[in-house]
Amino acid sequence: MSKKNASRPDGLAYSTNKDFFNDFPAEENIETLPKDKQKLRVKLDTKQRAGKVVTLVDCYVGTPDDMEALAKQLKTKCGAGGSVKDGYIIIQGDYKDKIIAWLKDWGYVLTK
Repeated sequence: MSKKNASRPDGLAYSTNKDFFNDFPAEENIETLPKDKQKLRVKLDTKQRAGKVVTLVDCYVGTPDDMEALAKQLKTKCGAGGSVKDGYIIIQGDYKDKIIAWLKDWGYVLTK
């Protein structure tokens, strides 16, 4: 394969035409489900974390901004660090029972 065809089969490296790459799927508008319809799952995890325990909140359906906002509330309430990765809210430490209670108080009634 020649150098010209190494990156793309048609040899194109850059285009200023905005409509050139119209074959990409459109971004989906994900709407956040109401709190009473969210089926959140809270669990503890130690996999690939050098034996340290983290609390995972899974199954959140909504926009990434809303998920970040919920994660921030949980981190503040727990007084712990954490992040949002791969669709999980990760809180450092064992806060499973507290998080379930807080989520139910906040209106997430289907939390387990």
